[in-house]
Amino acid sequence: MVNTQNEGGSGNHSWGCLRNLVRRKQVDSSNGKTETHHHQQLAKALTFPHLIAVGVGSTIGAGVYILVGTVAREHSGPALAFSFLIAGISAALSAFCYAELSSRFPSAGSAYHYSYICIGEGVAWLIGWALILEYTIGGATVARGISPNLAMIFGGEDCLPTILARHQIPGLDIVVDPCAAVLVFIVTGLLCLGVKESTFAQGIVTTANVFVMLFVIVVGSYLCFKTGWVGYELPTGYFPYGVDGMLTGSATVFFAYIGFDSVASMAEEVKNPQRDLPLGIGLSLLLCCLLYMMVSVVIVGLVPYYAMDPDTPISSAFASHGIQWAAYLITLGAVMALCSALMGSILPQPRILMAMARDGLLPSFFSNVNQRTQVPVNGTITTGFCASILAFFMDVSQLAGMVSVGTLVAFTMVAISVLIVRYVPPDEVPLPSSLQENSSSHVGTSSSSKQPLLCKADASIVDKEKAQGGWVLNKENRRKLAGWSIMFTCIGNFLLSYAASSFLLPGLLRYSLCGVGGLLLLVGLIVLSCIDQDDARHSFGHSGGFICPFVPLLPIVCILINVYLLVNLGAATWARVSVWLVIGVLVYIFYGRRNSSLVNAVYVSSAHVQEIRRTSGHSLA
Repeated sequence: MVNTQNEGGSGNHSWGCLRNLVRRKQVDSSNGKTETHHHQQLAKALTFPHLIAVGVGSTIGAGVYILVGTVAREHSGPALAFSFLIAGISAALSAFCYAELSSRFPSAGSAYHYSYICIGEGVAWLIGWALILEYTIGGATVARGISPNLAMIFGGEDCLPTILARHQIPGLDIVVDPCAAVLVFIVTGLLCLGVKESTFAQGIVTTANVFVMLFVIVVGSYLCFKTGWVGYELPTGYFPYGVDGMLTGSATVFFAYIGFDSVASMAEEVKNPQRDLPLGIGLSLLLCCLLYMMVSVVIVGLVPYYAMDPDTPISSAFASHGIQWAAYLITLGAVMALCSALMGSILPQPRILMAMARDGLLPSFFSNVNQRTQVPVNGTITTGFCASILAFFMDVSQLAGMVSVGTLVAFTMVAISVLIVRYVPPDEVPLPSSLQENSSSHVGTSSSSKQPLLCKADASIVDKEKAQGGWVLNKENRRKLAGWSIMFTCIGNFLLSYAASSFLLPGLLRYSLCGVGGLLLLVGLIVLSCIDQDDARHSFGHSGGFICPFVPLLPIVCILINVYLLVNLGAATWARVSVWLVIGVLVYIFYGRRNSSLVNAVYVSSAHVQEIRRTSGHSLA
């Protein structure tokens, strides 16, 4: 959509800054196929079971042990399982997009890496910066939630050892949590031992949590059959709050599915990424959805939705049937879930930091990989230290909404990247520095040699379409049309989501924005559905992996859902996030932009890169 060619020398300063924001890196520049001598690679140690452990462990937190009561009482009623199903389907749209891009570009960095390849450096930087905030605050929030649950196992808040119990600092409104900080340090040390060892430990903790949930499902089903499923025998029916209430509940429980993106961040450490990454992402999300739905069905069957305890719905439901001891087992499950989620929160961030440091946007300190354990130890220790400080001093519950911003923005950009890969994959890529010495002759003749090749291709397309009686659309015009359509689709998504959520706007203005947004969205969808996808998509990145179905419909619906949730996060959350993003912009201007690995990049067409590689190989031989 935007020409990222860095032609150097000409153009004013402002246009040069704009080109910096849209410059894109080469597909293979981070997976070790072009410049492996610039950085060490992570250990190829993970298989399909490890990814399931990471995905399920990062997704199922203690929220399910509380969320079912709140959502059932206030929004969904007996239709709670349908709310989880709809939220799971919505999350699956993003999972499909992640599955394709992770198998195409199997390198550390997740959404940051995909955005840098497909959209540009500016957007990639903001995504990476937002993910840093997400994982740090997410880890601190999870750690602060462990100590109250741990205290309940020992008999109450005052039963923890004094050195681990929460204390209020005299004269200050600060409650320190030593237990949370200690747990973060333990998890950080475990992650430094090696990715295989840490994922094995996470698998054990996740298995314990799943067994607790299976206990709830099996024993709860027995009690439901014994008592006649009293929670469903209500005069209000299955939808006491209507379909709107069920959909509102879906938007609330959607965030219970966040975590499968941690699997994508491990892409560089997977032995067979084209096969295992899509399976790991898809099956972990499917298992979480099934567990959520079965727990919801059972708990609503045990106790009417209006009688649920909003704080301890599952243990209270079992206690109402005379099984008080189940509260200890369920609390243990919550502790296991939180420990697994803590590992899932800290595990991806060092990979994000490492990927950004490899690209020159952060200091090289974060790109160092320990030779023995083959993990980014510097980034892991830094992440653990920051998360432990936050968990020790701050009650981060008010900042929890900031976690959702990073996740939803990443989901949105991943869906946009799928559209770009399919319709307008970058046709000009930066030449690796190791090949630039051999590129002068090819770069000098690229402008003269590229046009005849395009003319031949266009002629064949014209002949083919004339034979079919179709509408003639050459490659250049089709790419321009697809690029504008993607942009119109994104603008339409934002206008429609904003207008639908802004009840304080005047009626005429609100409906006008809805109409304009809906029209742009519909036009973009129709155009993208009618034109052909770019043939270069088959060779862009690694082939043979998962292919996202129903493009362009699926990514566009994914963008719409995520943008709608972003708009509804609230002004206070966006004000806090804006402060962090402004800091990120300053860091990029004064460090990242100047030290980027693409500062002196020479951009050539994709075909010429292969030709230069062959010439370089012959000359070395």
